[in-house]
Amino acid sequence: MQQGPSSLCNQRGNEMYDYVIVGAGAAGCVLANRLSADPTVSVCVLEAGPKDSFEFIHTPGAFGYFMFSKKYDWSYDAKPDPALRRGEPLFCPRGKTLGGSTSINGMVYTRGHRSDYDRWADLGNEGWNYDDCLPYFRKAEHNVRGADKYHGGEGPLAVSDSEMNFTISKVFVEAARQAGMPMSDDFNGEHYEGFGPYQFTIANGRRCSTAVAYLHPAMNRHNLTVMTGVDVLRINFDGQRAIGVTAVHKGRRFAIEAKREVIVSAGAFNTPQLLMLSGIGDPDELRAQGIGVVKELPGVGKNLQEHADAAVLTTSHFHGGVQLSLLGVLQMVGEGVEYYGAHLGKLRSSVTEAGGFLKTDPSLDVPDVQIHTIPLLFDDSGRDLHLMETDGYSCHVCCLRPKSRGTVGLASANPTDAPVIDFNFFSHPGDIETLVAGVRLVRKILAAPAFDKYRKEEIHPGPDKQSDAEIAQAIKDKLGLVYHPVGTCKMGSDDMAVVDRTLRVHGMEGLRVIDASIMPTLTGSNTTAPTIMIAEKAAEMIRTGEAA
Repeated sequence: MQQGPSSLCNQRGNEMYDYVIVGAGAAGCVLANRLSADPTVSVCVLEAGPKDSFEFIHTPGAFGYFMFSKKYDWSYDAKPDPALRRGEPLFCPRGKTLGGSTSINGMVYTRGHRSDYDRWADLGNEGWNYDDCLPYFRKAEHNVRGADKYHGGEGPLAVSDSEMNFTISKVFVEAARQAGMPMSDDFNGEHYEGFGPYQFTIANGRRCSTAVAYLHPAMNRHNLTVMTGVDVLRINFDGQRAIGVTAVHKGRRFAIEAKREVIVSAGAFNTPQLLMLSGIGDPDELRAQGIGVVKELPGVGKNLQEHADAAVLTTSHFHGGVQLSLLGVLQMVGEGVEYYGAHLGKLRSSVTEAGGFLKTDPSLDVPDVQIHTIPLLFDDSGRDLHLMETDGYSCHVCCLRPKSRGTVGLASANPTDAPVIDFNFFSHPGDIETLVAGVRLVRKILAAPAFDKYRKEEIHPGPDKQSDAEIAQAIKDKLGLVYHPVGTCKMGSDDMAVVDRTLRVHGMEGLRVIDASIMPTLTGSNTTAPTIMIAEKAAEMIRTGEAA
């Protein structure tokens, strides 16, 4: 059932539910479905953005549009760093609609390496090793290849093979083979290491967000209420117990009470912001903003991790990719007619069709970089339109397990002010060293014979950038993100942990955090699949009453 907040505001008294979920993103939609499957409980989901009815949301090849949309994207900017992008702030897109970032992302489905989850358990989080997490990956997944040891075949989330609609994607795979790179046909199975086509959360040429997979099929349940366009201002407490939230819709404030739990699933930026606005966090930071302290948890907003992105950009002969010349625009118009007329053509696909996980040093135990290949010249989240006027292709490399840690803080006590995002990139020198080695690896692939027919000139870092110092500076000048922020409300038992292994906020009752912010360390992968897994596992914990 979808209920309008305006009618709710006109009702007498406060609305009350068993569970109040803040955020209908990758985790929130999963929780809404799984918790409301019990007809004896009531669930309310509050989403700041609008419904996901806009057609571009469901068109895989149109996801670049959302880098320009403030209606469906929070469009945050990180705190400027004079050492990065020549002082320009890094753009931080985050989904603001039903499905959250799963409604605007590149749809790549990868989980990371077994050791990523074993490390969570080694940090004191019992029940979160790989073998414990795998059943929930499988539970979520409806893989086009069917069920096996690693994959699910009956879950709600569609996972499909790349259609490899772009010529240059096939060229990248062949070039990697020619360059002697290991190959993989399933990054989520036995062979994490290697290069090849990705799998995607796409079904029959349509995006399968968590809203499509989980939320919409549950909308008609009498015990599920979904409200859009609602900003949650703070969590309300009775002592150390969360009892609901205060929210606003079109300027009108109202309260919603939670009989059992408030669950915050607003993401790695907005979740710590809401906790801090509600009085949970570092007491000195809260008092500096005039916020009363409900619970001292200095780890709120700390431990921010993200996959920093370095690009190698090469101009090329025409290859049918994405570019903004007259020919390219005409091609895109034709693709639009083909897709919206018959659901055919390149708009069925994400542009990041191929890539992989590789080692910059053969002695490493696991790959330390991920590659995303793109059939266009891509910089500044695709917002550099002038760059896209030229034919070309991009190969992007990220440092999979960064050692640098950043923060998310408050600009003020005003909930409408954006959080202060400070990635603190390269505070650990090992991260930039990994990216430099990754660029050298990518150059080896791009020099392979498969590209001879298309290659013109490397324009970034540029052929004159050969030393480690020169490559490092070029990386910093055009640094990007892979849009995988995590860790700002980390799970654990140390002094900086925010939630326990059942994702309850330490020292509080009736309050959990369930989203990517609870990851103690960043997985070596795209983060949609791990976040969905977290929500699946957490929902079962809630339903079974698992104790910490």
